[in-house]
Amino acid sequence: MSDEDVIRPSDIGDSDAPPVEAKPYKIVFEANKCIGTGKCAEVSSNWDLDLETGLARPKTYYVGEEDLDHNVRAAEVCPAKKGNGVIHVVDRRTDEEIAPDPEGDGTLSVDW
Repeated sequence: MSDEDVIRPSDIGDSDAPPVEAKPYKIVFEANKCIGTGKCAEVSSNWDLDLETGLARPKTYYVGEEDLDHNVRAAEVCPAKKGNGVIHVVDRRTDEEIAPDPEGDGTLSVDW
């Protein structure tokens, strides 16, 4: 994969995002791969399971330090995508994936 083919987290999301200083972490959610187990909603107050659609969804895509731990936990417990999860927590300051980071190298592990 060339550098041109790499998906950078900063390229995903709203142009009207809150300032990085206020909310330094971004949630990247592969909703098309969600299998609706609700594990994320069990461990994080930022996640809900929509009973009508059977899919999870975050209340916000941008979080601060105070909400980092439970969103990381949501990413870690997600069983979708063959165990690698479909919830990704990214540090907006460095564009590195914090969780689940299955490759261990900080690259965004989306599958689209």
